[in-house]
Amino acid sequence: MSGAITQRVIFIDDEADIRAANVQSLEMAGFAPLPFDNAETALAAIDANFDGVVVSDIRMPGMDGLELFRRLAELDPDLPVILISGHSDITTAVAAMHRGAYDFLAKPYPPNQLVVRVKRALEKRTLVLENRRLRDLTDLALRGGPLLGTSPLIENLRRTIQQIADTDIDLVIEGETGTGKGLVAEMLHRASGRKARAMITLDCGALPDTLVESELFGHVSGAFIGANHPRTGRIEQANNSTLFLDTVETMVDATQQKLQRALESREITPMGGNAVRAIDLRVIAASKVDLAALVQAGKFSAPLFYRINGLTLRIPPLRERRGDVPLLFSSFVARAAEKRGREEPKLTPAIWRKLKTHDWPGNVRELQHFADHVVLGLGIDDSDLLTPNQSPPRDLKSQLADYETALIENALLDAKGDVRTAIAALDLPRKTFYDKVKRLGIDLSRFK
Repeated sequence: MSGAITQRVIFIDDEADIRAANVQSLEMAGFAPLPFDNAETALAAIDANFDGVVVSDIRMPGMDGLELFRRLAELDPDLPVILISGHSDITTAVAAMHRGAYDFLAKPYPPNQLVVRVKRALEKRTLVLENRRLRDLTDLALRGGPLLGTSPLIENLRRTIQQIADTDIDLVIEGETGTGKGLVAEMLHRASGRKARAMITLDCGALPDTLVESELFGHVSGAFIGANHPRTGRIEQANNSTLFLDTVETMVDATQQKLQRALESREITPMGGNAVRAIDLRVIAASKVDLAALVQAGKFSAPLFYRINGLTLRIPPLRERRGDVPLLFSSFVARAAEKRGREEPKLTPAIWRKLKTHDWPGNVRELQHFADHVVLGLGIDDSDLLTPNQSPPRDLKSQLADYETALIENALLDAKGDVRTAIAALDLPRKTFYDKVKRLGIDLSRFK
């Protein structure tokens, strides 16, 4: 995943004492402030790729804060600008927010209020830049095929696929549920000399044990009760093509032995028949578990394993390549939005936090389902706990109430519902905290 939240904060105020005090507060909070005493010099230091935020006083000689905001909005409308206003400028600051300013601080304000607003603005800036980066990466990665990712593990897997695809070597693909074993098999087939014919697939675990052999080898009419018509098996269907055996570890011993003999001789005899039929195919087997370990434990046929295991490809789970998660998510969202005729939603702090912290036990499949839910507007109800409403309400009182609610709810979320920790982070008296919770209608039980 892309790096941590940026820490750069351009702070502009023409009064040296105020500038120094605020810079000190920002430094103590772990930010990297860049102080300026005028808007013109600050503007010259900012481009459309600036990875921080801007905090500026409104009243300054020369270019004032409002003109600076207008110029920055032309440069990058997604750059968060926090305006500092005196009492007489509050109406002006609120009007600027209607035009796209990120936030405002009314003088005098405590240092922790500046820190909280800057932290939230930096989170937004990081998400904006992450969205842009993912769009660029998705375009680049798609040129390399459907196995998306830029991590060393996935890049090495793509290189190996390219190296072995146009060979006839039989192989095993190992990977957890949802990692994309079928996708890798399809990539190998499409890049092989057998691509003119469709790959034949059999999920060994999806059929009763009594039917797997018939599905593999086929049968003649009357081979068993219910076999009223002859059937061509998957092995024969895959002649001059590729046979993909998914969940091969579920295959029963008797079928394993018969399959091993067929692959050894490259000949089959349908169930109930006598005629031997020659076959020319490539076998790709997939397993959710380590087949070599099953062989060692006596739970899988060693002769079959060594027959099909000309090479083992291991697909890493998402938790081993977390850096690929945003790229995959962005690609899935783009596809889902196009399929459903909807606009692509942008990353929110709630979504971003899940992408960064969730282990994705269902791997790529689970991530794809999550992307579908996001496009449909499902499963992200907690985003309002992490993102302040950027659409200013009609009056200042409602505006301030929304910000107080966002501050308290974010503190509770960060504290995992622990009220004492949240109170300490907000630096509020206990009674004041509970008064605000009651007045703002915040349900503390939601954060437990």
